Amino acid sequence: MNTFTLKVIACDRVFYEGPCEIMKFPGYDGQMAVMAHHENMTTSIEVGEIQFRTPDGVNHVAIVSDGLIQVKNNQVNVIVYSAERPDEIDAFRAQAAKERALEQMQQKQSIIEYHISRASLSRAMARLSGHDRYVSK
Repeated sequence: MNTFTLKVIACDRVFYEGPCEIMKFPGYDGQMAVMAHHENMTTSIEVGEIQFRTPDGVNHVAIVSDGLIQVKNNQVNVIVYSAERPDEIDAFRAQAAKERALEQMQQKQSIIEYHISRASLSRAMARLSGHDRYVSK
């Protein structure tokens, strides 16, 4: 099968760099996918789960924050604030973050503070969902 080069970069590390057959990611308008020789594009990636398959047939999952994705000349660069494998997620910390965000959203806030709280809640819920789906089995 045809492949492309995938590089997933988080603030603290390069999460993955290597060949890839297909990558699915949460876009602004819903789930999107990239395959080899995809048309060049730049778009946003939303908080959620990316899935990609390497040429050895292994499917990989990462829980990511929001960021950008660039597809150019059969190379895909994903730049996000955070990327974690489901087994790296501390469910207790994620649950505590969710509860803090919900509590903050109940308080009177400026519109900026509200959006920050909403983003924190989205990240916590994505982390919990990924952990529960892949690790808690």
